[in-house]
Amino acid sequence: MYTDFALSVLFTSISLSTAFTLPQQNYARSWKPLQASDSPSNVDCIVVGGGISGCTLAHNIDYQSSGGISVLLTEARDYIGGNVKSHRTQEGFLWEEGPNSFATQPSIIRISHELDIADQLVFANEKLPPWVNHNGKLHPLPKGQGGKGPKGQLELVFGPNGVLKFALVGDLLSWPGKIRAGIGALLGHLPPPEGKEETIREWISRILGEEVFLRCIDPFVSGVYAGNPETLSMSAALSKINRIEDYAYNIDWNKFGAIFYGGLARQVELTKERKADPPNPEWIEFEYGNPGSYREGLSTLPKAIEKRLGDKVKTEWKLITIEETVNDPDGFKYVATYDTPEGIQKVQAKCIVSTIPAHALQGSVLENIMPGAKDVFNTIRSNIQRKGIYYPPVAAVTVAYPKSSFKDIELPNGFGNLQNLPGFGSLNPRTEGVRTLGTLWSSSLFPGRCPDDYNLLLNYIGGSRDPSIADLTEEEIIGEVDKGCRKVLLKDDAPAPKVVGMKVWPTAIPQYELGHADLMKKLESLEKDKNGLWICGNYRTGVAFPDCVTFGYEHAKVVVDYLNGSKKNATSQIPLQEVIKKEEDSFDVSIPYDAASRNAYENSDKSMTYSNFKAKYEADAIELVKSKNALKQSTKV
Repeated sequence: MYTDFALSVLFTSISLSTAFTLPQQNYARSWKPLQASDSPSNVDCIVVGGGISGCTLAHNIDYQSSGGISVLLTEARDYIGGNVKSHRTQEGFLWEEGPNSFATQPSIIRISHELDIADQLVFANEKLPPWVNHNGKLHPLPKGQGGKGPKGQLELVFGPNGVLKFALVGDLLSWPGKIRAGIGALLGHLPPPEGKEETIREWISRILGEEVFLRCIDPFVSGVYAGNPETLSMSAALSKINRIEDYAYNIDWNKFGAIFYGGLARQVELTKERKADPPNPEWIEFEYGNPGSYREGLSTLPKAIEKRLGDKVKTEWKLITIEETVNDPDGFKYVATYDTPEGIQKVQAKCIVSTIPAHALQGSVLENIMPGAKDVFNTIRSNIQRKGIYYPPVAAVTVAYPKSSFKDIELPNGFGNLQNLPGFGSLNPRTEGVRTLGTLWSSSLFPGRCPDDYNLLLNYIGGSRDPSIADLTEEEIIGEVDKGCRKVLLKDDAPAPKVVGMKVWPTAIPQYELGHADLMKKLESLEKDKNGLWICGNYRTGVAFPDCVTFGYEHAKVVVDYLNGSKKNATSQIPLQEVIKKEEDSFDVSIPYDAASRNAYENSDKSMTYSNFKAKYEADAIELVKSKNALKQSTKV
C-alpha cells in the first residue's frame, strides 16, 4: 500500500540467450484462440490470481512467447488488479483503494512500453522529501536534488536537504541520537548475534540506535507492511537492507562493520549492474526509485493487460482444487476445477502458477496435489502467536480539504509553505499518538489529482498493531483520520473533510515475520516434487508494486523455458518420420509469421536490426523445410 513511498524513507534515512534460433513452430500451432463464449478445456499455462503479480505474469508469458503459449488468467473477483483500483469522481478527484504509487524500476517501464501506456506515466518531483511528524513539527528526511550519478550522491550528502544538514541542523534526532547513529554508520557496531533471527527493531537499534528506530524506522515499517517491527524479520522483510551489513563486513579494513561503507559498496555494485544492463533506448527516460504512477491511477496497468489478453482473462472464477492427471499423452499434467458464473468448470494445463494470497491456500485448494502445503500455511509460530502468514486489516481513506484550511507555516530547508504540501507525505511514529500510520500528499505527488483549490490526502490506518480498526464503522474510521490530519496538518478551524473515497481491506499485506523464511523453504521443498506447479505470490517475492511487476517478468521466463523444455523432450522421443508428419499436419498458415519471427528476435542477441533478422529467419525456415523434404525423400528410398 504505502510501500514505495516508505521504502524511499528508509533508504534516505540510512543512506548515510540465447543466440539466433530456428523457428519453434510447435508452440505457434499448439492452440486455437479462445472464443469469448468458450470455457477452455485445456491450455499450456494457468495463472491463478489476477493481482499485479498474476496479471503481469500472464502478460509476460503471452508477450515473451508472441502468443505462442496459451495462457489463461483466472481471478475470483470481478476485476483484475488485486488491491490496485483507481477511481475518478465527477468533481475531478482521483483516488486509489490501495497503493498510490511505485518506486520506478525497469520492469514497470518495460511493461508500460509493451502495452503502449508509457505516455501515461507520471513521476514525482525528485527534490520533494518525505516528512516525519515529531513533537508537533514536520521534519524533512534527507533527499537529493534530482541529480544523476555521482552528482546525485553528492547532493544527497551535501545538498540543501542532505544528510549533512540533517545531522548538523535538523532536530528530528537529539544530539545523543545523532552521535549514536554516526558511530554505527561510520565507525562500527556490535556484530549480529549468532544463531538468532533478528527483528527489524533489534537490527536497527543494534546498528544505528534506538532513537533512529523510534523516529525514522518505526513509521517506515508501519508504512511498508502496516506491521509490527518487533515481530517482523529483518532478513525476510528487509532483505536488501539486511545484506548491506554483509557488504560492510566484507570490506577488509572495516573490521567493525560500519554500515555506511557497506552501503557505498552496494551502490558501486548496483551502478555497475545497471551499466551492464542498461534500459532499452526505446523506453522513456526514468530515474530508478523515483515515485511514479499513471495519469489515471495505478489501475491503468491491469486494465491495459486485460484489454490485451482479452478472453484469456476469466473473472469470477474461484479455484476449488488442483489435481494431477495420469500419463496424459499430450502433456497436460494438471486439472484445475473452478466455481464460475457458468457453473463448475475444469481446465487441463501443462503447468500452473498460483499467485493467490496465502490465506486462500489454508483450505482445500492444494489438498489433492500438494497436501503438505496446507500444513505450511497453517503452521503455528508460538513465539509470535501466529497461525500461517498474517494479513492485518488496513483502511485506505482519501479525504480533501481546501488549501486555505492547512496551517500557514513555512517549512524548513526552503521547501515553502505547508499549504502547498511540498513533499511525498508525512509519517507518524507510534510515539506521537496519531492513529493514522501515514498520509500521502497525493495532490502534490502527481498532476491532475484534484481541483486546484484543494489538497488531496490518502491516509492509511490500521495494521498489525491496530487490528481493531476492522471493528470500527466507516464514520469512526473517517473520524480518526480527520483527527490525525488536524493534529499534523490543519488549522484549528478547518472544515469537515470531503470524503472522496475509502476502502477497508480485512486482509491487506502479508507479514514477513519471524520464521517466515523457514516457511518459504518448506514450501520450496514441496514444489520440487511437482514439476510445472509453482506456488507464488507477494508473500514470497515482495509486497511492493515493483516487486510484483518484476516477479511477473522474471517468472515468465521460467514458465516459457519449462514449456520449451517439455515440448523439446516430448519431440525427442518420437521417431523422425513421425516428427516430420506431425509438423506438416500442424502447420497453420493462419498463424501470423511475424509473431514467430518477433519471438525469435526477442530471444536473440539483437546484433542485427529486426528487418535483417526477419529476412534471415525466413530464409533459414525455408532451408529447414527443404532439408526436411530431402530427408523425407531419403527415408522413402
